[in-house]
Amino acid sequence: MAMLRQRLENLPVGQKLLAALLVLLATVLLLANLAFISAAYWISQQSMTPQALDTLGQLISIPPLSEQALGSPEAAKQVLERLESYTPLRAAALYGSDGQLLAQLQRGSPLALPEHASALESWRMLEFRANQVIELPNPGHPPGRLLLVASSELPGAFYTGTLSASLLILAFSVLLWMLVARQIRRLITRPIRKLEELSRQVTHEENYALRAAPGNQDEIGSLADAFNTMLSRIEARERQLKRARDEAQAASEQAQSLAEQTRHSNRKLELEVQVRGKIEKKLTGFQNYLNSIIDSMPSALIALDDQLYVTQWNQEASALSGTPLQEALNQPVFLAFPPLKPFIEQLRRTAERHTVEKIERVTWPKDDEPRHYALTFYPLMGGSGRGVVIRIDDITQRLSMEELMVQSEKMLSVGGLAAGMAHEINNPLGAILHNVQNIRRRLSPELAKNQEQAEESGVSLEAVRDYLAKREVPQLLDGIQQAGTRAAKIVSHMLSFSRRSDRQLVPTLLPPVIDQALEIASNDFALTESFDFKSLTIQRDFDPHLGPAQAIANELEQVLFNLLKNAAQSIHQRQDGTPGCITLRTRRNPPWAEIVVEDNGVGIPEPVRKRIFEPFFTTKEVGQGTGLGLSVSYFIITNNHKGQMEVQSKPGQGSSFTLRLQLAETPEGAEL
Repeated sequence: MAMLRQRLENLPVGQKLLAALLVLLATVLLLANLAFISAAYWISQQSMTPQALDTLGQLISIPPLSEQALGSPEAAKQVLERLESYTPLRAAALYGSDGQLLAQLQRGSPLALPEHASALESWRMLEFRANQVIELPNPGHPPGRLLLVASSELPGAFYTGTLSASLLILAFSVLLWMLVARQIRRLITRPIRKLEELSRQVTHEENYALRAAPGNQDEIGSLADAFNTMLSRIEARERQLKRARDEAQAASEQAQSLAEQTRHSNRKLELEVQVRGKIEKKLTGFQNYLNSIIDSMPSALIALDDQLYVTQWNQEASALSGTPLQEALNQPVFLAFPPLKPFIEQLRRTAERHTVEKIERVTWPKDDEPRHYALTFYPLMGGSGRGVVIRIDDITQRLSMEELMVQSEKMLSVGGLAAGMAHEINNPLGAILHNVQNIRRRLSPELAKNQEQAEESGVSLEAVRDYLAKREVPQLLDGIQQAGTRAAKIVSHMLSFSRRSDRQLVPTLLPPVIDQALEIASNDFALTESFDFKSLTIQRDFDPHLGPAQAIANELEQVLFNLLKNAAQSIHQRQDGTPGCITLRTRRNPPWAEIVVEDNGVGIPEPVRKRIFEPFFTTKEVGQGTGLGLSVSYFIITNNHKGQMEVQSKPGQGSSFTLRLQLAETPEGAEL
């Protein structure tokens, strides 16, 4: 199709017109034949065929003939056979007085004619061919019915006549096309070819005095006149160029005389240009060097003129503001860097009074996370005018380090106190637990000494035990032992602050340790009355390429147990019925192996989050917590494992604790 279209586009104009005319004649002839055949078919089916069927039915409905046809099936068949020679008839059926089909006549492929006269009306509604039902009188009996169905095809003679007429019209059209083609060749093709030959002659000989012969008063004649006008203008332009060449030759000779005079001046200028070029090159290199220094600085540097329009903008400023250098230059600073708009007064004061202004801390979002920055405004004075230099330093990491240092100092300060308190408490606590054990032994019937002392006193040991059971003394002893055990754990936690762990870190696979901590937490919370740990959804997202980390397995289990316990309690505090979910993740972030414990609990307010790792700090009710769980966990991770521990939380959306442990160098000997 593409090749045919290209060939048609490359045909000469005359051939294109002849081809279009030929297509038009063929299209008109085809449409005329289709319209004629459609009209003939419509007239035949709507007018002629019903009249013919009605006439044929009236002939058969003559009483003698109809009485004979309704007499028997053989007679009916004989009557229908007389209609077989009628070409427009497609089918016929004769029904007796009782409505039963007596005989039928079919031409071509059989039609599904009704077997009973009662079905004729419904059959006719679905039949698209013209048909008639004629009543046949039958004296003394109900009338019979004759169904006549006309053929939907036109006679063959009609098609033969239509084809003959179409051929005659086609022959006449071809003769007319040849006559029109001859006139097109005389009136269009030949003048165009003459213009083409003339243009080639002018191009080959470069003779612009040639002219085209005048033509008719049509578009081709106008094209010839325009071509002659173009040749006249080109001829005039050629004369002007020749005159200009002569003048240029004279000017060239005059210029040669002046060239010698200017040659000496040019030599001096060349020397000056070389010197100036070297100076500019050095200045450009120095400027690029200064720009590289400014762009390499970790702080954002912005220089402003006295109207606070940007004159200098380094790469860190582009990264922080999101505004490229070309868009920021010569723009007001509050448009190039909108977060600086609240500090316009300080900038103007710096430019006018030549004083340094400092903003210790501002918080701006970056990559969907809050970042902290320190702003310093310096006055700029020089020969080119006055202005302001803005330096923006990212202090987020510094503030985090300061927070960690404060936390570490709090942990160290409480270490000495914890050691002294632990030693003072351990002695009476040990005596309490030891005496509880002795009381249980003195009441045991299995010891012979207890039996002897009871007999000497004249009492029954069983009666004493029965009395103690009724007074719930064993339960009181259990409470004393549980309280003592809990106090012993608190003392153990306090001692961990005052001692540095001398245990050796070993390569440890983290998923088994996490699973063990989950098992311990599940068993612990299954016994509480307020909520059940097993009802929470636990999601694991472990990095298969993590590898072992340097850790102490049982201490890491203790940290994870504390985090899981706090997460479950935070989820339980929700009152909106949201299903509880704890997500555990591991990921490789060299040089760290990270463990993330995330929950969808009530979250932690910002004032509480800043103090969450402080010893003895707790938001729980008295008797519900000691305030040492997270502080001990923080001590284990930062002191014993040389790692990092941080928390992120949004009130109402949950909390996320991140543990960072050092990656092991090789996986051999990893502890499971």
